[in-house]
Amino acid sequence: MRTLVTGWVLVTLALHGSGCASANRPTRVPAIQDVSAAPAAVPNLFDVQRQVEHYIDSGQYDADVTRVAGEAQAYLEQRAGAATKPAIVLDIDETSLSNWPAYRINGWGRVVNGGCDLREGPCGLRAWQASGRSTALQPTLQLARRAKALGVAVFFISARPPELRKATERNLREQGYEWDQVIIFPERARFASAVDFKAPERRKITERGYTILLTMGDQESDLAGGYAERTFKLPNPVYFIP
Repeated sequence: MRTLVTGWVLVTLALHGSGCASANRPTRVPAIQDVSAAPAAVPNLFDVQRQVEHYIDSGQYDADVTRVAGEAQAYLEQRAGAATKPAIVLDIDETSLSNWPAYRINGWGRVVNGGCDLREGPCGLRAWQASGRSTALQPTLQLARRAKALGVAVFFISARPPELRKATERNLREQGYEWDQVIIFPERARFASAVDFKAPERRKITERGYTILLTMGDQESDLAGGYAERTFKLPNPVYFIP
């Protein structure tokens, strides 16, 4: 979203000299300086929704996901045999599983609570996740399967609430994922940022002797905070989590 800039007209009166005007000292015309800027265009919400939908439906989103996951897999292939107790860490939502049907019916807005009606809307995200209908992002599934084939441990770290653990693990399993551990948000915990939750969880994994070769997520907050050799950022045109 572009920033709305409001222009202001600054009027400067440049009056030189003092006293009354005379034949020898003519009155100077006040100088007007216009330094206003035209306001930047604010995107129309309907147009932005159409742009998001086009990006996802055109295949460009899938191509970008495939490219990033492919880069991650290339690094995995390079490092898997050289590291001690190698591991990868994956986010879940919009990284391993897609929630786009729920977002689409909401006009790409993030509605967290309430029931989920995929025909008429709205669809609450938690109800959608509890239904276990999210589908795998195939490039991520391929990466996870290749990791297991190479003897690399797979960890999921997600900010999904603890009451969704069973539904989440069932959904992951039904979509073809295997893992060493699924780590989700602890009960009654509060964090200013997802970084404050996810980075310490990666640290705990390294304290168990694992070398985290890479972590991949759709938010910068999935990746920040260290404890991984490489980070890979997937696109997400819909929402931002600090």
